[in-house]
Amino acid sequence: MDIGVFIPIGNNGWLISKSAPQYMPSFELNKAVVQKAEEHGLDFALSMIKLKGFGGETEFWDHNLESFTLMAGLAAVTEKIKLFASTAILTLPPALVARMASTIDSIAPGRFGVNIVTGWAPNEYTQMGLWPGEEYFGYRYAQATEYVTVMKQLWADGVSNFKGEHYTMDECVLSPSPTGGGVPIVAAGQSKSGMKFASEMADFNFIMGTGINTPTAISDSVATLVDSAAATGRDVGALTLFMIIADETDEAAQAKWQDYHDNADLAALGYMADQSAADATADDVSTARTIALPEGAVNFNMGTLVGSYETVAKMLDEVAELDGIKGIMLTFDDFLQGIENFGTRIQPLMKSRNTIAAEAA
Repeated sequence: MDIGVFIPIGNNGWLISKSAPQYMPSFELNKAVVQKAEEHGLDFALSMIKLKGFGGETEFWDHNLESFTLMAGLAAVTEKIKLFASTAILTLPPALVARMASTIDSIAPGRFGVNIVTGWAPNEYTQMGLWPGEEYFGYRYAQATEYVTVMKQLWADGVSNFKGEHYTMDECVLSPSPTGGGVPIVAAGQSKSGMKFASEMADFNFIMGTGINTPTAISDSVATLVDSAAATGRDVGALTLFMIIADETDEAAQAKWQDYHDNADLAALGYMADQSAADATADDVSTARTIALPEGAVNFNMGTLVGSYETVAKMLDEVAELDGIKGIMLTFDDFLQGIENFGTRIQPLMKSRNTIAAEAA
């Protein structure tokens, strides 16, 4: 089972809290995180794309790097770890992203992939005059399907004449091609339409863990992806997302988590809730609905594993045993210390990572 890190491309990572570690994103920070992840044998790193933050007292995600240029820099200073950049499909045409991906593949042959982001927060796009209107929520995965189709044609054949509703190619060319004639595609749809898109077009789909210390609560969502992929005859792996808050003891970790929760940035959370409500068609399991649930939005309601290093290791092993899981992507409250603790204190205790832990040691 692969382990990866969701790197802190935006300020303050994934905790919308006034008491959480406060930091700005930078190339140096992300280089340190990814190089440390590589040192400890982690398999991949992924960067999101975020174009407008939530504000509030913490200025949450008001400060963000750009995904592809960051990953190009990281490709040049790493040797083994796989790297995924994110494209917001409303902002960059598929032919250009295909060329960007081929370029980064030339820096890190066989180590690069693309994460497809359809978008759920209208204000990210209205600020640039790129928001198509609320009707976009009804056809965004159809557009994403065309988007990926164009990229795959260019990578495999060096030319695309695709004619669709959203994109039209006229002898569009690309050379050189990436290693193997393509790069892995990642999606992150949680809704039924998102899962369908992933099963038809992606190699992996991220599934958000849910709850506090409930590692197997994702089993139904993973099963939905497995069933959807089976219908297409394709092998699409689930990569699940969890936040790790670990310490020497369960009590110390729980106290840390409670403090983050008690000091939530309510103004930033309010903005996020407003944006996530924009899609009137979203179902209850969609990303937009899930991240804004009031009972735990301080961490986007992602599954969070809170406890001692031993407790967290056992819960991660529980995740690894689920059918359909191909990997876990981790976030941390403090990324540099979190990666170090994972590599030296948690991973060596994981049965599912025994070989990796021994090699890293």
